[in-house]
Amino acid sequence: MNRSAIMRAVPSRDTSAEMKARAILRPIARGYRLHRKDIPGKPDIAFVGRRLAIFVHGCFWHGHDCRRGARAPKTNADYWRAKIARNVARDEKHRVALGDMGWRSLVIWECELADEAALAARLRAFMASPETPLSRAGSLSRARSPKVPPATRSAPPR
Repeated sequence: MNRSAIMRAVPSRDTSAEMKARAILRPIARGYRLHRKDIPGKPDIAFVGRRLAIFVHGCFWHGHDCRRGARAPKTNADYWRAKIARNVARDEKHRVALGDMGWRSLVIWECELADEAALAARLRAFMASPETPLSRAGSLSRARSPKVPPATRSAPPR
């Protein structure tokens, strides 16, 4: 099997790294959605109501500076350098777009999954951090909306 076939066989969703991250996240916070196409970057895990996005990145594919991410193929090296640079630029563009929409994002690197306790603590801190200003403003405006007293409401038609 040649390198091209091997690389094509790598899945883009529901990877083993993603599944492990979700297993660590499940006891911490429920109610997430997967791979939402209507959110920039299609985050691997999204908490839509809280405006939180979590990306699980493979170190090689997204140019992490760890041992695994720094390893580059020896054949066709120019192609792979350019490919990974495009991935890194695209990831940054998506993070900026999410920030502009009032979302907070977290990147979990594949190499971080080895230390489950540290990752769980990082996820707890991310989930417990205060709301974004945009979502807080939205909840305040809803809380201050005038309520109609029960006596003045019209009865539903029968």
